[in-house]
Amino acid sequence: MNTRDLSPTARTRLGRARDRGRLDRKDLYDVLDAGMICHLGLVLDGSPMVVPTGYGRDGDTLYVHGSTGAQSLRSAATGEICVTVTHLDGIVLARSIFHHSVNYRSAMIYTVPRPVVDPDEKLIALRAISERLAPGQWDVVRRPNRRELSATAVLALSLDEASVKMRQAPPSDDEEDYELDVWAGVLPVRQEFGDPVPDPRLRAGIALPEHIRYRADHIPPR
Repeated sequence: MNTRDLSPTARTRLGRARDRGRLDRKDLYDVLDAGMICHLGLVLDGSPMVVPTGYGRDGDTLYVHGSTGAQSLRSAATGEICVTVTHLDGIVLARSIFHHSVNYRSAMIYTVPRPVVDPDEKLIALRAISERLAPGQWDVVRRPNRRELSATAVLALSLDEASVKMRQAPPSDDEEDYELDVWAGVLPVRQEFGDPVPDPRLRAGIALPEHIRYRADHIPPR
């Protein structure tokens, strides 16, 4: 795993609110590992496109996948893309509309994707993506067969050029506004899992797996 700090480039160096930037690579990993969906930005036939998709991280590589027939994925494999992951942690309610804000954690990655053709790496990638969404599931379900692997395209994304930005703070009002009789503070935003809903065709006697039960007990994504 890459342990060096993030090195800002002209594209990842923050122009505003630089105090919200993070250069510790661990912060990048933490943002990625807390999420389940990324937004993949690319240019398709001269027009911009942003595709929400699942992802997985293995060390200093991010993996995304999709159908081999997906035009967006084929296009992404031929040039540079931008990937973002964002967590909304709170609505910041100030005494003035101008100073309303949000608390958040975000990561932005610029990279040229590498198509994964090695069968062993493809399985590593698909496992990473699966385990990001449902830890423990890979070990209890049927693995992809040869036909399914052939129909699945996987891209490996380097994390070399990335920026991380966060805000975790109360409102920041103008000094004179602190005298206003207006409530101010932070309304936290949290994501949680609900109770598992069994497949209508689930055979009787099949118990809920412990790893799913653990995931559903209102524990935030890891």
